[in-house]
Amino acid sequence: MSEPDIPNRKRPVNLTISEGVVALARKYTDNLSATTERLLWEFVQQEQRTSLEQRRAANACAEGWNTVDTALGSLADEHSSL
Repeated sequence: MSEPDIPNRKRPVNLTISEGVVALARKYTDNLSATTERLLWEFVQQEQRTSLEQRRAANACAEGWNTVDTALGSLADEHSSL
């Protein structure tokens, strides 16, 4: 999934991150901001994929129930609400 039309303007934000994690991360990257942004973007993409999969599963379930309803009628049809 490629990056959508997100404004590339940068602005400072406040994050609270464990000093130990920051110290360890600095051993692997000189640009903590860019690394954090990349990892956050990957997180957003995964959440978007998960959301899409859940919507597709819900739609498939609804289609299945609609097929059953068309073929057999509603289970509630046999019971009076009175």
